[in-house]
Order: sequence, then structure tokens, then C-alpha cells
Amino acid sequence: MSFINFAAREINCKIVYYGPGLGGKTTNLQYVYDKTADKQKGKMISLATETDRTLFFDFLPLDLGTVRGFKTRFHLYTVPGQIFYDASRKLILRGVDGVVFVADSQQERMDANLEAMGNLQENLAEHGYDSAQIPYVLQLNKRDLPNALPADTLRQELLKKGEPVFEAIACQGTGVFETLKEISRQVLAELKKS
Repeated sequence: MSFINFAAREINCKIVYYGPGLGGKTTNLQYVYDKTADKQKGKMISLATETDRTLFFDFLPLDLGTVRGFKTRFHLYTVPGQIFYDASRKLILRGVDGVVFVADSQQERMDANLEAMGNLQENLAEHGYDSAQIPYVLQLNKRDLPNALPADTLRQELLKKGEPVFEAIACQGTGVFETLKEISRQVLAELKKS
């Protein structure tokens, strides 16, 4: 559901980072923001609670070149991780062009991953999206922790449609740009089809 601004000759695409609370969604965006040149990014807006959890969304416009003479701008959002903020999650998914699911690799967080994954599927369906068709990437975050499940175990539990999977340590930047590059590539491929 990209927004095309003909006057500005700009295509605006929306990518949403989804996943369980404290899984690394905001850390991904913060790393991208910190490592992106000032002229390529807008202002990041972060609304958080006292516990540093994302309450609403982070917003990061990122200019990634042109498509058919139109400047392409990506808007990156995170959803709140806590399930009781479901109304905000639904609102943020409206008009989404691509989704990155950030899974927490820790063994004790598998239930939270599965709950967030189910919630994502429900919310996409409620907005009329076919989850099998929407650009989608799975990121396995926190791979450096001693209690991280094997990547194959996580893939077996979380893989939905043969989507690309990236192992990450978002706080160190490992896998962050690779994930962003792949979801951006998928979104641009969809844009070029239409």
C-alpha cells in the first residue's frame, strides 16, 4: 500500500518491525538510525514508557534511491511488544508494505515469539492482507546469548512461508542491515510489479 506523492515525485513505503516485547525491534531501528548518514534520514520519533519499552512507534524515513524517476522513501516502524497494546499494533500495520518479524532467540521467550507471530497473522488478516503474499523477513535476534535456541529449532517453529531468515545481534549491528536490505529489496520488487 505504498503512498505515491506525484507532486514531490516520491514513493513512500512502510516497513513494520513486529515481534515480542524486548526482542530487539527498537534496537534494530536505533542501529540503522545511528549508522545512516544525516542526509539520508529524517528524525526518529520514539515514544517509550519508563521501562524503555516501545509504547507506540519509532519512525525513520530512509531514502533508498529512485524507482522510475520517483524518489523512494522507506518509513520504518516498530510495534509495541506487549500484547495488551494490540490496538496500537493494528493501527501501525495499516498500509504496511513489508514486515520484519524480530524473534527473540532465548529459549524462555519462545512462547512470546509464537504469541506475537499469531497476533501478527491475525492483524494482517484483519487489514485484508494475505500473509503469504506480503514481503516478509524473519530475523533471529540475540544469537550471542548463552540461552539462545539453535537457529534450526527457531526456524522449525517460526518459519511461515520459506521467507529469508537472518541471524542477528542487533545491539552489535550483526544482521541488522542485511535484514533491512532484504525487506527493502522485496518491497521494491513488489512496487515494480505494480
